[in-house]
Amino acid sequence: MATSPGKLEQLAVQLKDLSEQLAREEASALAAPRAKRVRKTISDAYETIRKVMEDLDPIKHPGFVFDPSNPNVAGRIVGITMIAQARKQLANVESFYGSGVYAIYYTGKFAPYKAISKREHPIYVGKADPADPASKTAMEQGDKLSGRLNEHRKNILKAATTLQVEDFEYRALVVQTGWQDSAENYLIELFKPIWNSEVNICYGFGKHGDDPGTRANLRSPWDTMHPGRDWAHRDPKMKDARAAERITGDIAEHLAKYPPVKSIDEILRRFLDEMRAVS
Repeated sequence: MATSPGKLEQLAVQLKDLSEQLAREEASALAAPRAKRVRKTISDAYETIRKVMEDLDPIKHPGFVFDPSNPNVAGRIVGITMIAQARKQLANVESFYGSGVYAIYYTGKFAPYKAISKREHPIYVGKADPADPASKTAMEQGDKLSGRLNEHRKNILKAATTLQVEDFEYRALVVQTGWQDSAENYLIELFKPIWNSEVNICYGFGKHGDDPGTRANLRSPWDTMHPGRDWAHRDPKMKDARAAERITGDIAEHLAKYPPVKSIDEILRRFLDEMRAVS
């Protein structure tokens, strides 16, 4: 049965009285478990009241307000803009100003990476933070993005027995300071690249520096698969975190569970589906 206008007004007055009574109560006197239950009850009631208020408003809420500053939205926009950039050879990274995000792609014949070779699926994604966290311009950010890419180039050159730097390409995007974090998070979640430590398969590629004193006692899976970095093999007592056979199996299992994307169109479809879900 529909509530009459008069009845609705009476209930609203009663609700106002109840809210004033609640405000006068000594909430601090409640024990933590009881306070939690009361908060839950009030929260549920508030949600119901909010919906009633929306129904009473002759002008309806749009349901979603696009906010580019929302990290979930910004990360997707920055990430998809990076993917729109042209792929370039990692062997020839020119120095340029700016920090931001990047993706590295494999095009070679190393058997464990066959499923992602020559695809639009990166083997690694990362970010480069600005030299100055308060920087506003690319020049103030420093040459951090190109510097990071050149670090990766040098690491791949050291692994010459299994990898050829000519088999790697990259995309990169200089972004306003602060947005590189959410973009990197989005790209890792989107692609789950096998060299990223977050995926926990063939991690270790992104380690900085060559000081063995800063390393763990176990050799990273990346260094097991791609020997060449001196500090990872200098100590004869250092053991592999995982055997090469297991790493190869983990890669195959991961790529079967999360099939590599084959085209830009597939990435765009995912992006549009995600933006619909966000809204």
